[in-house]
Amino acid sequence: MEIWKESQLKTLSHTQEINTAYRLSLNFIRNLGYEFCGFSVTSNSSAADLNIVNLNNFPRMRSHPPEPNSVIHKNPIVAHCNQSELPILWSEELFSRVPRLWQTLQHQGLHHGWSQAIHDEETGLLSILSLARSHCPISAFELYENMGFTVFISRHLHALAARTHPKKSPCLETSPLSVREIEVLRLSADGKTAFEISKILSLSERTVNFHVHKVIQKLGVNNKMAAVIAATRSGAI
Repeated sequence: MEIWKESQLKTLSHTQEINTAYRLSLNFIRNLGYEFCGFSVTSNSSAADLNIVNLNNFPRMRSHPPEPNSVIHKNPIVAHCNQSELPILWSEELFSRVPRLWQTLQHQGLHHGWSQAIHDEETGLLSILSLARSHCPISAFELYENMGFTVFISRHLHALAARTHPKKSPCLETSPLSVREIEVLRLSADGKTAFEISKILSLSERTVNFHVHKVIQKLGVNNKMAAVIAATRSGAI
């Protein structure tokens, strides 16, 4: 790593005030070749999203690019980040369903950009870091070359924002899964096949598959592996 990168990231890591940390991050990101940087944190702890932090140097923009909160649900950047922590490159195709938003970005000089998210299950917070510039398309190679730096930056900014936000209350609801369904999921998580599970639980293979199907429906996922992951995250298994 170049000396300037190591030095600036070390300084950032020791900064405990979020506005100062954002300014240091912006300086680092500019040195990477980007003109603009936005960092926002929202919480879904209430009926409406609660905006915790919104820091950016976007031209004449208050919210995450490129629209105000009244139409934020139409922003494909936010839609993607709500579902995934993988980075996403901005493109005309990404905004194909909302071309006016893409035109707004272009008019503001945000021609090329990318965003990535952090999902914090402990606090219920979602943060989004976006980088943009007016020149030179961003290649997939450049994105992944710089992603380590931006993950470090976004996690540090997120930690500073989360520090003053209360942790999410533990879920008191009982699991929607039956005892038998949990048994089947636990064995599935151990890599057992439906046939093997049927022998262990003294059930027919058809009954095992029935329980798996019910679990998938209850958890709103698409397959057994996703059901195992969802159940593990919820603490059901």
